[in-house]
Amino acid sequence: MPAVDFILDTKFDDLPAATIHEAIRCLVDTLGVAVGGSQTQLSSVIHNHAAHQFCGTDAILWQDGRKASAAGAAMANGMTIDALDAHDGMKLTKGHVGCGVFPSLIAVMQAEGIDDPKEFLTSIVIGYEIGTRAGIALHASACDFHTSGAWISLAAAALTARQLKLTKGQTREALGIAEYHGPRSQMMRVIDSPTMLKDGSGWGAMAGVSAAYLAQDGFTGAPAITMEAPELTAYWDDLGQNWYIEQQYIKLYPVCRWAQPAVEGALALIHEHGISVDEIATIKVETFHEAKRLASIPTTTEQAQYSLPFSVAAAVVRGTIGVAEITSDGLNDPQIIGLAKTVEIVEDDAFNDAFPARRFARTHFYLNDGRILSSVATEAQGDPENKVSDKVIWDKFRGLTTPLLGTAWSEQFLSLAWGIADSPSITPLFELMAQTAQTKDLK
Repeated sequence: MPAVDFILDTKFDDLPAATIHEAIRCLVDTLGVAVGGSQTQLSSVIHNHAAHQFCGTDAILWQDGRKASAAGAAMANGMTIDALDAHDGMKLTKGHVGCGVFPSLIAVMQAEGIDDPKEFLTSIVIGYEIGTRAGIALHASACDFHTSGAWISLAAAALTARQLKLTKGQTREALGIAEYHGPRSQMMRVIDSPTMLKDGSGWGAMAGVSAAYLAQDGFTGAPAITMEAPELTAYWDDLGQNWYIEQQYIKLYPVCRWAQPAVEGALALIHEHGISVDEIATIKVETFHEAKRLASIPTTTEQAQYSLPFSVAAAVVRGTIGVAEITSDGLNDPQIIGLAKTVEIVEDDAFNDAFPARRFARTHFYLNDGRILSSVATEAQGDPENKVSDKVIWDKFRGLTTPLLGTAWSEQFLSLAWGIADSPSITPLFELMAQTAQTKDLK
């Protein structure tokens, strides 16, 4: 099916039940991360920027209550999700889609007064399908490793074009504008020097939403190469048949996915051997090249989320990694920082060959008594080949939202999300996202 036809013509009844179910899982997971991310300094800065520089009354800034233009809200809410690196992703894109799909779609539906739960679910699926394929096609055709915003811009343009009921010609222009203006920023720059730039997701959402509104007004764009180049058509031939939304991974910890295999290996050793952190002298991790680049000892939450040594040390010391571990509480823990400084990272050729389809690490503990404990080659939990249950996602959502908004809020959201396909209105769920959190003290 041609991509523009898929974007504009797909109906709720065309979607398999498993695909709809996955859309709900992604909704719960991503918006839970948004609530957690709303407590960061990054979120505060970008919300203020959107309120002042993208003025409007079209769409709500989540956990804030102020309003901005659709493009501004998509940007700020997308960057808020990205502020906490716990959202879903896809191995072959080496990045994420949902963190741009949800803020773009919700902002435009609010701006255009669209209140249709089935349309909401259908568009979620469309966004994941377009964004994922655009990401895979970009990796296949560009020499650099770009941030997720590069393909999120195309997903956001597609969703906005659909909500605006653009013609097929206008939609093609919107996709071309979005690809041209989307942020083709270099991912490894923020791996080596982590800052609030993160994965470009919010900027991609803003660019994509703006592109569709520009196309509506008659602006034209060059053809989207990642969607139209003859050598890339194979990535689009199975639209409507192979559902990439069902092939996303879920992250259990708010740190880069590349660090999580080493974390899982470390936790497995702790559980298997019953040792304490005081017994460990040093740690060695064998992994793939990209994960080896996550080598800093952090002083900020952005650096903590892109640090393999810190992630492993926090997991060993605390038994898990949550929001507390990657913010001031964990960053100021001398035991975590001390252990992180002992972590050595080395590359494994077999693990390099397996990347990105599979991401492995092998973790070794060198103990004070001279023993060496080694994990098996380990992958992170939550991969699509071994999906986590709905309960795991729901519990993750509660863990991120209840401390900030309370149990009643969390349970109401989950109830609305679970019954969304049969609900008469999507507005109550959108309005819940406007509620202000009780505290804003994370840095």
